[in-house]
Formats: sequence, C-alpha cells, structure tokens
Amino acid sequence: MKKILIANRGEIALRIMKTAQKMGIKTVAVYSEVDRHSPHVKFADEAVLLGPAPSSESYLVMEKVIDAAKVTGAEGIHPGYGFLSENAAFAQMVEDNGITFIGPKPHAIKVMGNKLAAKEAVRDYDIPMVPGIEEAITDVALAEKAAKQIGFPILIKASAGGGGKGMRVVENLKDLPDQMDRAISEALAAFGDGSVFIEKYVGLPRHIEIQILADTHGNTVHLFERECSVQRRHQKVVEEAPSAVLTPEIRKRMGEAAIKVAKACDYVGAGTVEFLLDENKNFYFLEMNTRLQVEHPVSELISGIDLVEQQIKVARGEELAFTQDDLKIKGHALEVRVYAEDPLANFMPSIGKLSTYKKPVGEGIRVDDGFEEGMEVPIYYDPMISKLITYGKNREEAIQLMIKAIDNYKVEGVATTLPFGKFVCEHEAFTSGNFDTHFVKNYYSPEHLEKQYTEERRIAALTALKLYLDNDKILKIPSEVSSNWQKSRV
Repeated sequence: MKKILIANRGEIALRIMKTAQKMGIKTVAVYSEVDRHSPHVKFADEAVLLGPAPSSESYLVMEKVIDAAKVTGAEGIHPGYGFLSENAAFAQMVEDNGITFIGPKPHAIKVMGNKLAAKEAVRDYDIPMVPGIEEAITDVALAEKAAKQIGFPILIKASAGGGGKGMRVVENLKDLPDQMDRAISEALAAFGDGSVFIEKYVGLPRHIEIQILADTHGNTVHLFERECSVQRRHQKVVEEAPSAVLTPEIRKRMGEAAIKVAKACDYVGAGTVEFLLDENKNFYFLEMNTRLQVEHPVSELISGIDLVEQQIKVARGEELAFTQDDLKIKGHALEVRVYAEDPLANFMPSIGKLSTYKKPVGEGIRVDDGFEEGMEVPIYYDPMISKLITYGKNREEAIQLMIKAIDNYKVEGVATTLPFGKFVCEHEAFTSGNFDTHFVKNYYSPEHLEKQYTEERRIAALTALKLYLDNDKILKIPSEVSSNWQKSRV
C-alpha cells in the first residue's frame, strides 16, 4: 500500500496520517463542508469533499467514501473509530471493490457487533461471562420471568449497540416494565433494533479491557490492559494503563481470555476485549470492539508499539515481528478525554469557537487533537476536542504530570472537561486506586468545581488588584491565573 484513505475526521484521522507518513505512505483525507479547513484535511496529501456537514450526508455514506478511494487511487481504507469503523457491510464493500480494509474481516465485525452473537461465539472457549439470558427479548413478561431467575439487581442492555444507549439498571420487579420500555425505545432510536437482553448487574465493577493484535498467519498477542472505570453516562472520560489493581496472575488470565475471544471469531488486526472486574477480582467478558479504541495511546506508551503501524502491516499481510514473551509493561500512562462539555451542567455539550487554544508541551506529554485556535467546535459530531495523555515511570508520576499538563492546557470559548479531569486526578479515591465505575456518582458533583472556580476567581481578583495598586496599571486578569473556563465565567 502506497496510498491509504482515512474514512474519518479530526484527531483520529490526523493521528493515523502521522503514522502513515512515517511509513512513507501517502494519505487521502475525506471531509464534510464544515470540516473544510480542519487540520486533518491540510495535513493529508490529498482531500476529497464528501458532502454537507451532517454525517448522514457525508462520513456515513459508504458509496461516497468508496468513490473517493477510487478516484484518488487509494489502495487501502482505514476507518478510524466511530462512523463506519464497525460496519460489516462497509468492510465488505471495501473488499468487494478491490480495496484493502485496514481492520478485521467483515465476519468478525458482524459477530462481535452483536453482544448476544459475541457471547455465543466465545461460549465454547471457557470464557467467564456475567449470568444472564442467551437471547434477545422485547416482551416484558419474558423479561420479568428472566429477571426472577437471575435475581435483582439486573441490567437491561441493547443487543445491537453500546455507549450506554439502551442500558438500564433495575433494582426491583415493579420498575422493570417502565425501564424495559425505555431501554427498547432508546435502543430502537440509536441502533434501529429494539431487542435487548438481561444479565446480572455487577454492583461494584471496574472496567478493564485488553488490547489485542492478530495477524493473518495465526499469531495473536495482547498488549496488556487498560482501566476505563471513570465514566460519565456509561462513556469513558479517564483511562490508564496498566490497571492499579490487577495482579500479574489476573493480568495473565485476562490476557489469555482475550486471545481466546479473538480466535473465536478469526480476528485479525487491532481490537479490544472488554471485561468487568468485580470487587472479588472475578472478571467477566463484556464485548469485543473490532476497531482502534479512543484510548489506544496509553497501550502504545506502556508497550512501545505503534498500533496504527501494526494495523497497516497486518493489512499488508505481514507477520507480527514480536511474540507475547517480547512484550513487557514499561511505565504508566494516563489519558483524559477533553470534551467540549460543561461539567458544571451535567456534562452538557458546549459548542462555540476556540478563542484561545494552547496545548501543553514537554517530556511525557502527548496531545492527540484535530483543532486549532479560532476553529469552531461543530454541533454535528462528537464534542471531543482532544486526548491528553501523560507517561511516567510509575502511576504517581503520570498523575502528577497530568495535573501539570491540565494546568497548562489553555482553552477558552467553550467549557471543557479539563477541570473534571483534574478533579479526578487529585481525588483520593483515584490516587489510591480504590474506585469503580460509580466514581462520578459517588464522588463528583458540580459544587466541587464551583468551589475551585470561586477560588480561582478570588485569586485572580486579588492578583489583579495588587497589580493595579503596585503599578497603577489597567485592571486585568493575569494570564498565569486564567483557567480552562468559558470567558463568560471569568
């Protein structure tokens, strides 16, 4: 492959292009009208307009993406994550048009794209799974019968999707009909499929996932675990590698289980096997994500492996150049997702122009982003601005470096999740490693950040007053005490 098309936008498109450039591969960007001046478009060797801003008229139109690859002579298509990355029909269409899909085969995407099909596929591989029903249901009476057999609390989950859509925790029988209706309605709206299934609710879970790599020669390895337990609305916000709680023995067993899951669907390329870990350190298979994950940088930093480079090499038919015994954990990495969301307003999107945008720099700091100062954060797509990643020789060093990096990350014009990321990194539950997926529910409320904001404003006012009195200068807020808040908040 001498030229590849990246069927995505923003930070992930740019991140893939940088590795391709390092490998001597030319890149083709695709873009919507609103992304015309985005960094990924300017970085690519060529760029093709797909259509209007809505993804349904641009990034999600498979025929337009294929045509863009054909007209530019791209020999491969990398889907990134989101959009068409886990669409088996798209992967098949790419292959049918004589273009290499830089990802797993359509069969693996299809099997692992449905949670029930995935569980069925791994059933013969002795993979531990959360107790639950083995078929999709939409009937409340059947749900009540299943819930009584499993025992409350239970979890209703959409069989066709993820990201917290169509997911409901039910504590008792009387709440089941209403929660069932809500889950079905949400699943139908999000995935076009209202079928759901029921499993036992794990009360104090930690979200652990294993990064795997597999080639077309029968070799499969894992690149250890990531912990993604700090979430809001069942979506990850802070991730780290390795986990603070896994023992070498549990890590080994989880890694072996992840490789079995990959083999169960003849997987090739980079993928992630997700598990729940309960308070007794029992782990259960959740699902497999058949794509590159948002949080892949933390695995790259602790393993020294460029996952995008490996995806391309596997797609070219190359054999993995390393074995499991060659892979070792080195240091600790932490990632904070920087969303244009207001943590003071229940993480509601905060759309606007990045009037100030200054990234932190320094050893052990990595920023994967797709924005520049003066750009608008569009309303049409996921509001993630960047991923802020730090790497240290141990967990404590990575956390302290993250706090420093957040302090030096200047974003104005929109509210961001940076203050929340700092709140997490400074919280005793996180620093001690004693937390689970209920971190936000148990420890966070907007009042925590309100106090921080009030203190910042007080310090800024006192500093400005001192400048005014000492130097008879025009009253202003010094840049060194400005925060990551909207201008309207200062």
